[in-house]
Order: sequence, then structure tokens, then C-alpha cells
Amino acid sequence: MKTWPFILASFILVGTLGLIHSLSHGEYIPAKKSFSEFPMTIAGRWEGQEIGLQEKVLEVLKVSDYLMRVYRLTNHSDTIDFNLPRIPVSLYVGYYASQRTGATYHSPQNCLPGAGWQFMEFELPVIQLDNGPSIQINKVLIQKGMNYQLVLYWYQDRGRVIASEYWAKGYMIWDAMTQNRTDGSLVRITIPVVDDPEQAFEVGVAFLQDMWPRLIEYLPESRMTKVSTL
Repeated sequence: MKTWPFILASFILVGTLGLIHSLSHGEYIPAKKSFSEFPMTIAGRWEGQEIGLQEKVLEVLKVSDYLMRVYRLTNHSDTIDFNLPRIPVSLYVGYYASQRTGATYHSPQNCLPGAGWQFMEFELPVIQLDNGPSIQINKVLIQKGMNYQLVLYWYQDRGRVIASEYWAKGYMIWDAMTQNRTDGSLVRITIPVVDDPEQAFEVGVAFLQDMWPRLIEYLPESRMTKVSTL
């Protein structure tokens, strides 16, 4: 078995990381609105409840800012969509102003199994945003005992929506060299499966589409491009 490709790739990776570290002085840290100001009411039909995270969890995540809430459709007859069941939707956004020192988002593919959840199904659906772009995200059905949940997640980094964590790391290296930025975030929407996964997916997509215009106000875009997807 030839070992030189692995050795060459290792040298390139170490060299690239060294270059990123050498550029860390004077890194551009974009200004952003605090998630504490994120609206509790979204699109006039979702009402939020603050959940928060325990201090010991925050010590592990090392986020610069985060959002952890549960949203539900309101009871107001003039705003509720009677085609959607009133299933609670959990929204987590973990934001890192810089990822140069090792503080970075944790992939759900690692942390969910670590918490006892088993991955049952995995897809990469493309979601059409209202009056906006189409984005590709991760759709994962997970199970723990008799409980099933549907998880929709993606990485939103410097104006890009990225499904693959490997592409996210690649773009981080590129943007560190070209924009002197490594800020990024993980966005995760979790919906309990009450009847069937497709029903949960319908609720999650409806929430995503309603939440999107507010979300992009709180996550910095690229200084060079608008939101793109991969």
C-alpha cells in the first residue's frame, strides 16, 4: 500500500493550518446582532420559548453566541395554518466568531450518536425559500428507544449555506486565506415525529421558510458574495 499520498496530504494540511495560524493576527471579526434580540414571534404564527443550555454544555461548545428555543404555532385563528399540526419545533444556532483556535461547531453526526441517538435515514433535500434561493440541507431521522425525531441542519458560514461538514472546513481554510475570516455557525431544527416523518418534515420546512428572513439578519454574510449554497 502506497503511503506517499497520505504523507503528502498531511504535509499540505499541516502547512495550510500553519498558514491560517500565522494570519490570525488582526483577523476580521464581523459585527453581528446578538441572538438575545432574535424575535420570539416569527411570521406572526410561531411563538418561541427560551430553553437555553447548561453551563457545562456551553463550556464544551465554546460558542461566541447561540440560540436555543422551542417554537410552536399560535392558537390565533387568523394566523394559524390548519394544514399544519401544532408540533413543537426546536431551533439551535451555534455561532463562532473565529474558528482559528480550535473552537468550532460539533457535527450532529458525532454528537447525536454520542447522546444515544441512532441514525435511521439520511437525505440531502433542496429547500426552496420564499422569494429567495434554494438551499441544500441535511435531513436525518434519528431514534432513541421508542422516540423518533427529524433533524434538519446545515452550516451557514460567511454567506454560504453548506450541507457537508468537509466542504465547510474547506471553505473555512479558503476564506481564512482570502478574507481573513473563519466565523461560522451550525443551524439545527429538530421536530418530534408524532405520526410520520413526512409530517414532521412538512412542519420543519414551513418553520425554516418563515424563520429564514430573520435568521440571515443575525448571521454575517460574505463581504464578497451573497448567500450561496453547496
